[in-house]
Amino acid sequence: DTLARITDSTTDCYCFSVYIWNRTLTLELVACLKQINPQLKIVLGGPEISFEEPFFFSRYPVDALICGEGEMPLRHLLQAWNAGEKPEPLPGLKTPASPDGEGWSLLSHLDELPSPFAAGLVDLTRGLVYYESSRGCPYSCSFCMSALDDRVRSFSMERIKADLGLLIASRVPLIKFVDRTFNYDARRTREIFSFILERNLESRFHFEIGAHLLDEETLTLLEEVPDGVFQFEIGVQSTLPQTLANVGRKASLETLEKNVRQLVGHTKIHLHLDLIAGLPGEGFFHFLTSIDRVHALGGGHLQIEPVKLLPGAPLRRDAEQWGIRFDPNPPYTILSSADLTYAELERLRGIGRLFDLLVNSERFPLILDGLTRHFGTLSPLLDDLDAFWRDGDLYGQSRSLRDLYLIVNDYLTMRFAAEQLAAFRELLARDYAHNERVVGGSAPAFFDDRLTDEEQSAVRKLVKAEVAGMDRAGKVQYFAAAFQHLPQRPGRRILVFLYVAKTASGLDVRELELAEVN
Repeated sequence: DTLARITDSTTDCYCFSVYIWNRTLTLELVACLKQINPQLKIVLGGPEISFEEPFFFSRYPVDALICGEGEMPLRHLLQAWNAGEKPEPLPGLKTPASPDGEGWSLLSHLDELPSPFAAGLVDLTRGLVYYESSRGCPYSCSFCMSALDDRVRSFSMERIKADLGLLIASRVPLIKFVDRTFNYDARRTREIFSFILERNLESRFHFEIGAHLLDEETLTLLEEVPDGVFQFEIGVQSTLPQTLANVGRKASLETLEKNVRQLVGHTKIHLHLDLIAGLPGEGFFHFLTSIDRVHALGGGHLQIEPVKLLPGAPLRRDAEQWGIRFDPNPPYTILSSADLTYAELERLRGIGRLFDLLVNSERFPLILDGLTRHFGTLSPLLDDLDAFWRDGDLYGQSRSLRDLYLIVNDYLTMRFAAEQLAAFRELLARDYAHNERVVGGSAPAFFDDRLTDEEQSAVRKLVKAEVAGMDRAGKVQYFAAAFQHLPQRPGRRILVFLYVAKTASGLDVRELELAEVN
């Protein structure tokens, strides 16, 4: 289908940006395009193609590779072909005639590139725009291709403000900065943040930052950010000092943690923290400790991913030294190391999936809190849940939210008994009632909806009184159930869950407690 859509008899040249997620498909397309029309010119660029050996040209029908930043070498190449000439050697350009090329292409002055936004070349109606204000990274983490060059180059502040002003005025819903470490320069960072806070209309902004680089002045400024406007992605990667040293990650973990706590406690910025499994020196139980330590920061979303041995990254070059074996095909995921077996990596992969389903979703707060207190910390709970998921072959398909609650109930039933089971099921029931509308007659088994006639009558009166006092513009429904193990309130209690449907904000859920019925 893709081949049919892109094939055009009037096209002279096809250029592909190649990444880990499209490399295989792209190379298949290239082979077919040349079969359809051998006269076509094919150019490949992007991070997945910048480290190829000279024999690449004998395996794939490609006319040129662009290595590094592509704007200048691609322009140079197309100008030569348009003139009917062979391109002169230029950094970043490889051809079958010069398969070794002249190294990487890096622009010194980014403002030489005209703005695609000012030129009207970007669709601003699709909800998301990726925006680049700088290139490069000051750090040398061996798992990242940025380790190959620690030079950071920024567009001028005039250019950045002009672009952001245009995007803000266009009310682009999400502007996602792709800078590797956006806040490498504190003064520059504050100037851009201040510009956004002064001019923003209704856009949201995503930044990848180094939390350890945030100074007090910047943290104070961030307290002014309105709720939902900024999102920070923060790469923690590991909390084991020796592992951080092994991958050349020079960042103060103590400063990072202190600043994350300040962001959590004093700002309304949504945080997305990252951990990487499989880094040298970090075994299975060390990584579980990293999960607990990062989760304890209270930063919200935590993403757990296995390390990928990217072409060109120093860690791939040193893989044998660390005993790392990895998939030779994209996305080059680690399979084992001197510190982790394949089975342990699979367990961590499962824990990462469960973290997304149960923790990051924020749909299971009460039951997770109760179970975490039982296990002592979160990671042994997730490890036990992973074992349950694997025993039941539950990873094989996607699950509805209702299905997830039923699976967790099955887990509770298998692992616990008597009063402990009853208390945990009540926590699960309250989570469910706040996230899924409970319909009488079809409530999951972990609800006790057997109310006496007197209790049912009292519930109806309570709901009627509550609805009478509402300024509402939507349908109201309710569900009531009995609970025996409410915190600080032991004994039989009736909770009423009121569901108020609102056009603008969706479903509003309110939990009411019925006074004792005599």
